[in-house]
Amino acid sequence: MSTGQGPGLFVGLMSGTSLDGVDCVLADLSGPLRLLGTRFLAYPAALRSELLSLSESGTDELERAGRAAAAVSELYATAVRDLLAESGTAAADVAAIGCHGQTVRHRPESGFTVQLANPALLAERAGIAVVADFRSRDIAAGGQGAPLVPAFHAACFRSAARHRVVVNIGGIANVSCLPVTGPVRGFDTGPGNVLLDLWATRHLEANFDRDGQFASRGAIIPGLLRRMMQDDYLERAPPKSTGRERFNAHWLAANDLASQPAQDVQATLAEFTARTIAAAIETHCTDADEVLVCGGGAHNRDLMRRLESRLGGRRLAKTDEAGVPADWVEAMAFAWLARQCLLHAPGNVPDVTGASGPRILGAIYPA
Repeated sequence: MSTGQGPGLFVGLMSGTSLDGVDCVLADLSGPLRLLGTRFLAYPAALRSELLSLSESGTDELERAGRAAAAVSELYATAVRDLLAESGTAAADVAAIGCHGQTVRHRPESGFTVQLANPALLAERAGIAVVADFRSRDIAAGGQGAPLVPAFHAACFRSAARHRVVVNIGGIANVSCLPVTGPVRGFDTGPGNVLLDLWATRHLEANFDRDGQFASRGAIIPGLLRRMMQDDYLERAPPKSTGRERFNAHWLAANDLASQPAQDVQATLAEFTARTIAAAIETHCTDADEVLVCGGGAHNRDLMRRLESRLGGRRLAKTDEAGVPADWVEAMAFAWLARQCLLHAPGNVPDVTGASGPRILGAIYPA
């Protein structure tokens, strides 16, 4: 698992569609990849609520978005400082921070994507160069701007012995198809945890269904599952990407769930996520023999059980077995993408995003 020679220490920051908080990693990327430290900071309830609200059109958006970007970046800076202190690392020894930001709009069909962050503020607070805005250049080149993780998945998890698929189950799920030889492919399959979390928040005293316990007690509602599986996003050919713009509370409401037992709806949503991921693998990664899962969904035992039952005998495991713990893969990816930017090396995979060619991704804010 070598990333090649070049600048060494990088910090990666990821705030995903699940809106749970900030993942922060310190990694040595100068040779074989080494994860040196990790830190997670949960979003304060008020900030999480505001970010969720900003995912839809509303009043005074510019003012609110600017304030939220600053608040997110202050949290990023705290996570970085804490992580460096815990690991005994000086800020001067870190080449750059790769900062994804918090996605609140993803509209590649309209030529833009919005990840809230204030990278200048982060650079000021951390005293470290920041690389941010990774998605815009790919969109400018005609791509989807997402998913961006397949390039890192290929660098980190590609095997000379087996055809692997890496599945990231965050708020949205995406797959990276990594054949032994040939092009890397990947795309967003549809919802990961986003619908499960929305429904759990309504019916449990938590923002998510821990271990899938609530879903495991329910029964699949066949008619509801059939309607969900007819969503036209699932029929689109890659390259494609999606987000909360499509799979959200309005999507749930359109499926008329109020009259159904809550735990049965949760079970059906879990089955929907598992089936859409499995169908994507079967259709687009036919020869794969091993599936590695990362992201928060990797800890949902019920979801993992459902996915395994749909994989046609393919081996299912967490990315931990391949050297990177499931919780930290995405943050690691943005550390790696920051390194690619500093090296003036491409960070996208045109076969994945649909961009017209390889592009150097990110804007640099010097320390």
